[in-house]
Amino acid sequence: MRWILGILINAVLFVAIAGFFKDSFYLSGFGAAVGASFMLSILNILVKPILIILTLPVTVLTLGLFLFVINAVTLMITDGFMGDSFEIDGFGTAILVSVIMSIVNLIIQKAILEPAREK
Repeated sequence: MRWILGILINAVLFVAIAGFFKDSFYLSGFGAAVGASFMLSILNILVKPILIILTLPVTVLTLGLFLFVINAVTLMITDGFMGDSFEIDGFGTAILVSVIMSIVNLIIQKAILEPAREK
């Protein structure tokens, strides 16, 4: 249930970010957002741990900030798999989307989901 909720939250975030970055981030619709969110979650399960292990020295040297680059790489891989329905124009946009998604997911986690679990 938490996994499906995470996919839906990320899909809504994709739609909001696509509305904010109209020129450099494109979504064909909410279905594409759900598909991209699902693809991103699969990549986060399969590819992200390998990337984290391979880049561990750089991640330690940057005090964890390199994880935003890893998130941007997984977003770019998602872009490649999704075709024309999900487009990110450049790596800089992918890093910016990664930072925004991480911050918003953290806020949602701490402000909404954790208090709901405690009840």
